[in-house]
Amino acid sequence: MKKIRIVVCFTLLSVIACAGTLLAAPVVIKLAHPNVPSHPMGQGYELFRAELERRSNGSFRVDIYDSSKYGNFDAVVQGLQMGALQVGSDSTTNLSVFNPKLMLFDMPFIINSYDEADLITDGPIGQELAKSLEKNKIVGLGYIDIGFRNVFSSRPVRTLKDAKNLKIRATHSKAHIAILKAFGMNPTPVAWGEVYTALQQKTVDAVDIDLNLAWFNKFPEITKYVTLTRSFYSPHLVLVSQPFFSKLTPEQQSWIRESFLVMQKFERDLIRSNEAIILEKIVAGGGEVIQLDPEERQRWIKAASAIIPQFADAVPPGVIEAIKNTIAESRK
Repeated sequence: MKKIRIVVCFTLLSVIACAGTLLAAPVVIKLAHPNVPSHPMGQGYELFRAELERRSNGSFRVDIYDSSKYGNFDAVVQGLQMGALQVGSDSTTNLSVFNPKLMLFDMPFIINSYDEADLITDGPIGQELAKSLEKNKIVGLGYIDIGFRNVFSSRPVRTLKDAKNLKIRATHSKAHIAILKAFGMNPTPVAWGEVYTALQQKTVDAVDIDLNLAWFNKFPEITKYVTLTRSFYSPHLVLVSQPFFSKLTPEQQSWIRESFLVMQKFERDLIRSNEAIILEKIVAGGGEVIQLDPEERQRWIKAASAIIPQFADAVPPGVIEAIKNTIAESRK
């Protein structure tokens, strides 16, 4: 009888120990983003992982799927909506399928500096747009930088006339294509993963992209010239699965939000401080950086001015006016 009691006690202790182990297992957060680990976005998400695991004392574990390893935009959104993926990010251009007003970031020469970008994304306009995705089972935590688009080309583009008939890679965004056509260019949609090869094989002669993406994807190796058009600002919206987020305690939700804010500041600072360094490296490597003088820049702005009214159904004039007023008010 005594032996039986000892065996029973031992068994119960084993069950309790196993149960304790199961309870202590961390909650796994799958996080997907499209950039390489060395890009500021990739570094930012590594910081997010470290911050969240520290704040949660190991009760969360973050597994990162960088470089679109989880899948393309559709796969990421579907994963978030189903709760199979917990955190992700994508461009506002892609997310405009859920709320066309997000196309405001595709409108040319509306936002002209990072200070202006922060005013819009972190203010009521950007926050309202992020919140609008909740009906699609996605929680928008906030925005991080991609940057301002510039033209990387195999031939110099010093003036708007030089841009005529330039065969340039375009996204599938109707606004993006319209802007490039307004500049007199010949936009050719190319999937992101095929851009380097397309430039290398002369399928296209140029790409308009921000400085960090161009540098970390080695575009300056095959495009000698960069023209600083800064035609529009591109942000990424960091997303959390609503089915996952709604099951967390308020404290757990706060850990995620606080970790994001640390990551957001780091990523933005790095994107912005990198730009001068990247331009210096391009010149040192034999490339040429072309600055548009104020008069020439006005020609580009005028050429693109007809684009915004074309998208009034998606981005109402009231939204554009609100952006302009917000920026103007900040200057007073």
